[in-house]
Parts: sequence; structure tokens; C-alpha cells
Amino acid sequence: QVQLVESGGGLVQAGGSLRLSCAASGFTFSNYALDWFRQAPGKEREIVAVIDWSGRSVYYADSVKGRFTISRDNAKNTGYLQMNSLKPEDTAVYYCAASAAMYSPRMDYWGKGTLVTVSS
Repeated sequence: QVQLVESGGGLVQAGGSLRLSCAASGFTFSNYALDWFRQAPGKEREIVAVIDWSGRSVYYADSVKGRFTISRDNAKNTGYLQMNSLKPEDTAVYYCAASAAMYSPRMDYWGKGTLVTVSS
């Protein structure tokens, strides 16, 4: 059974940090790019960061560049999103997804999301 399970969300004050994890099972995680998306209340889902299968290539949305770091540990079938200097506008449900290739418009697998709330 294919699963992506996010964890690490919660309530944090502005300026604080959180690290999200995405645990993969049921498929060969190392064959897939890992994507992090977020969806704020009343807004469309947006891409946050992407990392290729090897971890050597990454992409960040302008809104998080310099504050967030995406990484992965293929030996542990787990991806991460380190979020520093959090702002209230980072409040959203964060989803991880796996895609066959970096920059692919199609996600093959999705997690159910984890809520991040940043208070001002």
C-alpha cells in the first residue's frame, strides 16, 4: 500500500522554526522527486519546494527562498522541509507528494497533509 505521511506540523510563533517530515512506504521512494505543497485557507494550493531523486537538484518558491530547506534521506525513505524564520503568511496545510521527475506537472502520490499555524 502506497503511503506518504507528513508529520511535524503545529503552532509556532512568527520567527520560529519547524521541521516537517514525509515518510514514504509502498513504493521505491528513491526513484521519485519529492515535492512540498501548501494550501492556505481560502487560497489555491501552491508549490513550495522540490528535490530530485538524488537530492542534488532543488527548487524553491520565491516566497520561501532563503528560509526553507528541502532535503531527503533515501535510506530512510523520508523527506524533510526545514522551515525557519516563519511568518504568519506561511500558515497552511503542508502536503508532500512524489512525482516521476522533477518539474513534472503530475504528482503520482500524495500525503494527507499536516497543519502549520504561525502566530503573529
